[in-house]
Amino acid sequence: MKYLFYPGCSLHSTSSAYLDSLYAIQEKLGFEFFEVDDWNCCGANEYVALHRIPAYALIARNLALAEQQTNGSNTLVAACSACYVNLAKTAKYMNTDKELDRRVNDALAAGGMHYTPGSVEVRHILDLMCNKLGACKVKKLVERPLTGLRVAPYYGCMVLRPDTDKRWRDPESPTALEDLILATGAELVDFPLRTHCCSGHLPQINTETSLELIRRLVEGAVESGADLLITTCPLCQLNIDGYQAEMNKSFKTDLTMPILFFTQLIGLAFGLNPESLGIGRELTSAAPALARIGVKVEAEPAPPTRRPKEQGLPMPSMPKAYGDDL
Repeated sequence: MKYLFYPGCSLHSTSSAYLDSLYAIQEKLGFEFFEVDDWNCCGANEYVALHRIPAYALIARNLALAEQQTNGSNTLVAACSACYVNLAKTAKYMNTDKELDRRVNDALAAGGMHYTPGSVEVRHILDLMCNKLGACKVKKLVERPLTGLRVAPYYGCMVLRPDTDKRWRDPESPTALEDLILATGAELVDFPLRTHCCSGHLPQINTETSLELIRRLVEGAVESGADLLITTCPLCQLNIDGYQAEMNKSFKTDLTMPILFFTQLIGLAFGLNPESLGIGRELTSAAPALARIGVKVEAEPAPPTRRPKEQGLPMPSMPKAYGDDL
C-alpha cells in the first residue's frame, strides 16, 4: 500500500523518534510512504486566525504538491495531529467553498501551482492503521508481546476533532488506541482524560494555565497505574514530556510519566530494537518502565535546549496593512 507522506516540521526535528518509529514499522505493516518533495510548514494553527487566505494558500501548496506527485495513490498521510487537521480542513473547505477555492488558487498561481479540489484524500496515520489495516492485523505481527506493561492511551484534542471526513465512529469515546494497545499484548488502563488538551502552544503564552493542564494529564496517568502514556501527536508528546520538571517545581509535586508515540509501542511489540524506534530520546525516560518487561534501553544524550545564536532564525514580521484577507 503506497501513500504520499507529509511529515511536517516537528518530525524532522523535536519529534524525530516518531518519524523513525513509523519508518521502522512500515514494511511489516505493508505500508510504503513517499515523502512529498518540497513540502512546507502547515502554518500550525494560529496563522489561520490571523490571515485566512494566506494561511489556506500556505497549506494548499502542500496539497498541490501531493496532487503533482501522486504515485499510485492519491492519499496524503500525516502523522502530526495539527498538520492533519490543517490539511484535511483546507481540502474540505476548498471542495465546498468556491470562493475560497478561487482565492487560494489565485494565490497558488503566483507560484505556478494549482490544487484541484477533491484530488487528494487526507488521512492521519492512526486512522490509516486502525481503519484501513486494523488492530487484528497488527496483533498477528506481534513477536514480542508487551505482557505486564500498563499503558494509558492519549489522543489529545485534535486528531479526532473536527472529524471532517467522518473517519471515527464516536470521536468523544474513541477505541482506536485502546485496540492497538491490546493488540501489542500490553495491559490497557482506563484514562478518562484521553481526549483532553495538552495545552497546545500555551507554554509560550500562559505558562500557569499550561502547566495546570499538563499536571492533570500526568497526575491522571499516574493515578491510573500506567507505566507509560502513548500519544499520536508531536506537540502533545513534547508538552507532556518536556514540561514535567517545570510542572513538578510549580506544583511542588514529584510526578513522573514517560510519554511515547504509539508507533514506538507497536515497534517494540514487533520485536524491533528500542533505539531504532527512537526510544531513549524522550526527556522523561521510558527505560525503567520497559525494564520491568525485560526491554533494555540505551538512553541517548539529550539534545541542546537552545539553538546556537549563529544558527538562529530571524523573527517574521507582517506588513502594517494586509488587505482584506481576514
